[in-house]
Amino acid sequence: MQNLSHSLSLAPLYRHRVFQSSRKVDCHAQVANELSEHDLFWKGDDVDTVLFKAAIQQLQIFMLKYGAEVVVRPRLFDGFALVHMTLSGTAEIEADGQKVCIPQGKTALIAPKRNLRLWWQAGSEQLILKVPLALFDELSAQGQAVHPGIPSLFMLPERAVPHWDLLVQSLLRVLALPGEHEGHSAWINHFERGAAQFLLSQLTSTYTAPPTAAGLAANESAENLVGAGKLQRLDMLEKYIKTRLCAPLSLADLANAAGVSVRALNGLCHQHHGVAPMDLLRNIRLDAVRERLLTHPGANITDTAFEFGFGHLGRFSAYYRERFGELPKQTRVAAR
Repeated sequence: MQNLSHSLSLAPLYRHRVFQSSRKVDCHAQVANELSEHDLFWKGDDVDTVLFKAAIQQLQIFMLKYGAEVVVRPRLFDGFALVHMTLSGTAEIEADGQKVCIPQGKTALIAPKRNLRLWWQAGSEQLILKVPLALFDELSAQGQAVHPGIPSLFMLPERAVPHWDLLVQSLLRVLALPGEHEGHSAWINHFERGAAQFLLSQLTSTYTAPPTAAGLAANESAENLVGAGKLQRLDMLEKYIKTRLCAPLSLADLANAAGVSVRALNGLCHQHHGVAPMDLLRNIRLDAVRERLLTHPGANITDTAFEFGFGHLGRFSAYYRERFGELPKQTRVAAR
């Protein structure tokens, strides 16, 4: 198995293989039995599915690879949320109208209320943590964590990923314990609750519910916001964009994320960035592409462009040259 991101050692999990198969029917049935009922659409014949699963106490942890490119449409989850970590390749998740791209090294929390669709790149590997919603409720009831409500789809902020990886690695190490031992149960419970508390803390500090119509009306013009208020709205906008770099976003989506009207957002972006909101979105995505090419000179330019939301390669190259004065391939060559 590959382990190209998250700096995780999955050896303890690899001792718990559920199945490995190249038959599509077997793969569908086995995964449905272990995770959730779902419709599965294969987009290739290079099937090499492998599933590992281990139960801790309240949590279950999986590593799943299909081999071929797939689209998965699960039924609504019954009493649990999934934490989806891309170990290699790229995944795209759409839940209740929200869409995010989860490239290698990124993590998302999924708890759909109406519908869910997942696309996995051929050969991608995903680590999945199954968390009972009752655990979140329990922590909240005991006052050990604030429960802001679990959103349909939440991208873990980049700054939080290293800390989350440490928690997951601790859970994985639990699987390597030699057997039942006095005191193990309480110790394991501590790590499980710590992981759930951490997720709730990130939701509390990062997730912003969509603004109400009354809130938008109160912010009809940029002039109604002063000083730190303007900077706070722009910060909300940039955080929203950076967690959805490959998702299709509209001007209305950006305004909702900032908690202002479209007109107010246009004024804020021109005042502080000198460009319109959609141009700001494009620039942030271009900056992300450049950073990837500079830090990973071997990255494929086409794949990187798609990963960060550019569907038309000709326009992407033109935008890139306009912003940085060189073509993407020149950046990559200079970084080597």
